[in-house]
Amino acid sequence: MSASRRSGTTDELGPDEPGRPGRGDDGPTPADGEQPVVGPDGADLLAALLDGMDAALCAFDGDGVVTHWNREAERILGWSAEEAVGRKGFAGWAVREADAEDIEGRLMAAMHAPGRQVHEFALLTKDGGRVLVRTQSAAVPGPDGKPAGLYCAFSEVHAQIDLERSIALSEALFEDASWGVVLVDADLRPAVVNVHAARALGTGRTAALGRPLGELLTRGAEELENALTHVLAEGAPPAPAELWVGVRTPDGEKRRCWRSGFLRLASPLAEEPVPLGVGWIFQDVTEAKQGEQEASLLRFRANQLHRAARAAAECEDPAESATVHLDFALAGFADHALVDRVMGDVEGAGPLRLVRVASTPAGGPGPSTLAGHAGLPVRYAEGHPALQCVARAGSVRAGSGSVPADEAREWARARQWPEDTVHALCAVLRSRGRTLGVVTFLRGGGRAAFERSDAVYAEDVAVRIATALDLAELTAPAPGRGDG
Repeated sequence: MSASRRSGTTDELGPDEPGRPGRGDDGPTPADGEQPVVGPDGADLLAALLDGMDAALCAFDGDGVVTHWNREAERILGWSAEEAVGRKGFAGWAVREADAEDIEGRLMAAMHAPGRQVHEFALLTKDGGRVLVRTQSAAVPGPDGKPAGLYCAFSEVHAQIDLERSIALSEALFEDASWGVVLVDADLRPAVVNVHAARALGTGRTAALGRPLGELLTRGAEELENALTHVLAEGAPPAPAELWVGVRTPDGEKRRCWRSGFLRLASPLAEEPVPLGVGWIFQDVTEAKQGEQEASLLRFRANQLHRAARAAAECEDPAESATVHLDFALAGFADHALVDRVMGDVEGAGPLRLVRVASTPAGGPGPSTLAGHAGLPVRYAEGHPALQCVARAGSVRAGSGSVPADEAREWARARQWPEDTVHALCAVLRSRGRTLGVVTFLRGGGRAAFERSDAVYAEDVAVRIATALDLAELTAPAPGRGDG
């Protein structure tokens, strides 16, 4: 089915191509013995192009007669090309008689107006319905440069509005959105980055384009790439995912938690879905997640203190209740713990000496055991964190730092701690205004260093252990006194 009249349509829509035979040119002719190059007829090619358009299109000559009518126009209004081409104007078939003069006047005025003219009006469908359309009309110059007709492209208003909304949404997401938006191509590299995402990544919008994610993130890139690969293969996940990443800042690396949603992008122009990449939308929820973790940790530690107090209350021996508090404190907090008692008076003359009274097994998990029955002092060198803790009557944190494993083991051995120790926290034991000793919590290389919140918890545990040890001293029988 031809969407245009074959006579004169090409001349009206544009000048002839130079060098084309049969158009009055002296173009090249095939040499003897050669087959002429056979191409599609100009009118057939034009009809195919018009029928392949996504927008409805019709054209009028200078007298207002319809010369072109494509398949999209037929789909919207129901009138076929045979029924539309050759009619003068829209009156009586595509518009109501009452509206025909106004509509045709506005359309034909486009022949003498610069640029494109945009209008909205109602057209009639073949079955008598009405469709509100938005039109763009412009003049078509003839060979002499004067208007020879006009074309009119139109679409249903709601479809046009949907398109404009989609474009407006896209522009807003990449300019004003308060969350990060990144379009990642099929090679897992950013293709478009909005302002918020560029700021979160610590780079510019253009600087991030085409770079591997491993260059933009110091950690978490593997998890992100795995999520993007899954979305490309399987589609969008049913719920957002929370990813912990490391980003570079002027102050060094910072860990951030990004709540991320993913959408697989497919081309709307392909017959079968062709993945164009992934739309990644994320929001920084680091502060909220840290608040949740801290609240959960506080609840757990408060529960541990409560359980330890109930269990210690059932112990007949106050010294045993001190080890109960120590065991409950270790859960999720440290790998090992030591309790050292001061020998003599802290303010007395001579060097400060400590005696081990309780400890956890160094070779593996197990309950704390009482020790120090012989009363021999621990061989702590001068400046040891435990001695500093007693001297200051305050908590002391220590760590081996970023050193090789053999140096870290030597650091722990020099302080009389298990060899796998890399972080230590000492809390003073005080009761009735006296310093009784120190409790030391130790962590291995698989744990983070102790923080201020950890020191507060250790001090709470130390108060309970100190009370138990003080009570054990008060209830101990006097030397040389028997039971009888």
